[in-house]
Amino acid sequence: MAILGLQMQQRFPVLTGVCYSRLISATIHAPAVASVSSLSCKLKKWNNGGRLPRRLLVGLGASFWAQYMNMASNSKSFIASARLKGAVEQALQNVEWPEQFPFKDEDFQRFDETPDSLFYEAPRFVTHIDDAAIAALTKYYSEVFPPRNTPGVSILDMCSSWVSHFPKGYKQERVVGMGMNEEELKQNPVLTEYVVQDLNLKPKLPFEDNSFDVITNVVSVDYLTKPLDVFKEMCRILKPGGLAIMSFSNRCFWTKAISIWTSTGDTDHALIVGSYFHYAGGFEPPQAVDISPNPGRSDPMYIVYSRKLSTT
Repeated sequence: MAILGLQMQQRFPVLTGVCYSRLISATIHAPAVASVSSLSCKLKKWNNGGRLPRRLLVGLGASFWAQYMNMASNSKSFIASARLKGAVEQALQNVEWPEQFPFKDEDFQRFDETPDSLFYEAPRFVTHIDDAAIAALTKYYSEVFPPRNTPGVSILDMCSSWVSHFPKGYKQERVVGMGMNEEELKQNPVLTEYVVQDLNLKPKLPFEDNSFDVITNVVSVDYLTKPLDVFKEMCRILKPGGLAIMSFSNRCFWTKAISIWTSTGDTDHALIVGSYFHYAGGFEPPQAVDISPNPGRSDPMYIVYSRKLSTT
């Protein structure tokens, strides 16, 4: 098992959530993924009272994290957890999904339920993952994006800000940013237009059907409180065969991340995002990719992606 280190970076105004491995999963036919058990079994255990209250788990996570702050203050990183090599990439292989969406309303509650508009009111011209993770994401984009300046190509950067981490000089006829802070969006050089919208209040996307070739979302899928509504809208506005790329790390504003996220680990997160694609309908089976550049020495980085079915 590889050791995962969490980078301590004081320059980021982000508390990294300490995610506990109370693993949720569907039935996986991948013998190597020993850390992932049956989702139906775990859900049965939860429903029978086998878990602590969500908000208590979130609070414990914050407390646990705080205890390690001093321990890590003079060290580049500390050991947070062990993970099975390749577990994230195998998490979405041969999944037998339950018939119904397995999560409850409480799973999408946050520790801080005050309006998101207040939380994001002040612009934050910072990056929320380290340089190595950013470089890995940019490299991934360079491998899967349509060639720059391809006629007719449109891209939506969902939950966008002042930077999208696209390849240097990358341009398309239409690149739309959707985010919460207008000042940040105005400073994003790759955008040709932007929309300020709170997806947790208004998940309906203000775009025509079959409008976009690519949708990206960088380290923000964990803040969506109505993910199925949003993913259904993503499917609607993607062109047939269009690509949706959800990227995430283990760093977050833990008070604003949904409770199912803050109480689970990296492999679980791949399953959670994969479930959004599956239960939204209209997507190919989702796939997970681990693009972490320096496991144990820099921020981990994961991708869950899918394409809209050619015929839906």
